[in-house]
Amino acid sequence: MTELSEFINRFQLTLPITRQPQRMASKSAAVLLPIINKSTPTLLLTQRSPFLRSHAGQVAFPGGASDPEDGSLVTTALREAYEEVAIPPEKVQILGQLTPQQSLGGYEVTPIVGLLPAGIDYRPNPSEVASVFEVPLFDALSLQQHKFIDVKRSGRSNRIFFYWYQGHLVWGLTAAIIHQLALQLK
Repeated sequence: MTELSEFINRFQLTLPITRQPQRMASKSAAVLLPIINKSTPTLLLTQRSPFLRSHAGQVAFPGGASDPEDGSLVTTALREAYEEVAIPPEKVQILGQLTPQQSLGGYEVTPIVGLLPAGIDYRPNPSEVASVFEVPLFDALSLQQHKFIDVKRSGRSNRIFFYWYQGHLVWGLTAAIIHQLALQLK
């Protein structure tokens, strides 16, 4: 797959893959998977601030916990993306969503896939985001790039995915979401 239009068609016409047994999460969250519409499409990621209480310094998609006034998880993802990196919600074309993932922190995280035009001026909120960077979309979706380790935690085996890109370690839930999208399109 090398064309953005082919990616969009396959994504929208393919049923999501459920990889995890569903557990009851006490909280809802959503992340935006921002795909930048360039001649070589990219996926926007953030490096979280090193001063945060949880997941400090990790690579993540813009997103967070759902607020009661959000009304939908799409609204949550767009609100959080605006708060974290100033992505204007009206510039995002929602393509769909992936199957929710369970986080270790007790959240059910719904990945929302959105298409953005090139040329948006990202302004990281320094209290939440240290930096913003882009990964070539089709490199990120190449299953050969994805690595994993199996770890036992609380008596259960967990598969932790990871992916390296130019000195950035993408791992955990973020890498699992990218892996889920790659499998869905395979």
